[in-house]
Parts: sequence; C-alpha cells; structure tokens
Amino acid sequence: MIRVIEELSMNAWPSLQTMLYDGWVLRFADGYTRRANSINPIYPSGDNVHGKIQTCERLYRDRGLNIVFKMTSAVYPEALDDVLAGQGYAVDAQTSVQILDLDSMDKLPAQEATLAESLSDSWLVAFREMSGIPERREPVLRQMLHSIAPATCFASTRHGDQVIACGLGVLQAGFVGLFDIVTRPESRRQGYGTQLVLSILAWARQRGARTAYLQVMLNNAPALHLYSKLGFNEIYQYWYRVKPVSG
Repeated sequence: MIRVIEELSMNAWPSLQTMLYDGWVLRFADGYTRRANSINPIYPSGDNVHGKIQTCERLYRDRGLNIVFKMTSAVYPEALDDVLAGQGYAVDAQTSVQILDLDSMDKLPAQEATLAESLSDSWLVAFREMSGIPERREPVLRQMLHSIAPATCFASTRHGDQVIACGLGVLQAGFVGLFDIVTRPESRRQGYGTQLVLSILAWARQRGARTAYLQVMLNNAPALHLYSKLGFNEIYQYWYRVKPVSG
C-alpha cells in the first residue's frame, strides 16, 4: 500500500522533470516544494548506495537545489535512512499519510463548494495568496498543475466575491487524493474546510472512487483534528532527509 500511495501522490503532484535511476525516482521542479524536488527510493535497487547518493547529490547541486530524500519504512535499500543520517542528512517535515474508505460513509452531503475540473486563474491566485506562495513561483505552480495527468477537481468556497477556502482533488484508479486544503485565517474553525473536503469526496465517489488519501504534517494539529473527525486513519508516515546545497 505504501508504494501504491507514493505512486499516486507523485502523479497527483508532478514535477517538471523526472529521472529514473536504478529504482530511485528523482524529481526536479526548480525548488518549488520538497515533494516535487526529492529523491524517492521506492523500488528495488542495486547495492552501491554510497555511489548513488553521490550521483544524486551532484545532480541536485548542479541545479542549485537542496538534496532531499523522501523516506518511508519501505525504501530501498532498507538501511538507507541510517546511511543518510550518518552522512549528515537531517530529518524534516514528518508527515502522516491517511486513508478513508468512502464506502463506509453513509451518504456524502450535496456539494456545497464550487468545483471545476480544470485550473482557472482565479483559483490559482486565491490558492497562491492563501498559501503564502511568492508571486514569482506562480509560473512553476501553474505548469505543475497543468501537468497533472489524472482527473482533477479544483474546489473553492466563496463568501461574497472572495474565495475563502480552496483545495485540490486528484482521481486515479479508484483513489482520490486531497491536496493543499487551505482556508483564510479569519475564516478558519467555521466549517469551511470540512465543507470543501466533503464536496471533493462527493465529486470523486460519483466518479468511482472507493478510497481517499491525504498527507498531513504531524505538527498541524487543526488539520489532524479535522481529518480524524471525518474518519481518516493513518496507514504510514513519511519524512524527509535533507542536506542543504551548501552542505
């Protein structure tokens, strides 16, 4: 299941370039987000782990990027986390991966959010502003979102003319992934996030989804509480091993 979810999430949040290297998936996106600029050691690989790490370091440094490994309990080789720790890679952004059986939900409410299956300028600008993403990053973000191959659901909730919450659902192979659910600070704890998530889940189930998945950082207590209320349960965790480009 770990490999299944990791593959789905890479497809749902594509990088600008992808390189396959002896079972490792190397992703590059001009430094925008760790997950799109990380090494994903999810497939069986050869034994020359130290040589592979050196090659990866060179590839990322040549692009001015930090060297970032996305780690789970199912990486190859199994001792990779210890090897990276011994080489000075620090742990960062410990994250819970959770799933929800959509068939276990009695009935999803009517969709209350505005849903679109293609990216719009208004959704992109609202998401960027609410997420605190610099405007200079918008072209890369736009390109990544346009590059998503599976079906997409760009959801937003408005109060008057202002978007106060938005998020992304990506549907593939009976799974729907929830990504970047964000609400304006002044509109939090009023049910808008729950409304948005339920609308995406209803959209996905109407299109054959049986399971929802998401990734939430362990230090995000409000989001953990929200997803627990909805019935999501953790199936594994991931974390990053990071070495700065100057390291």
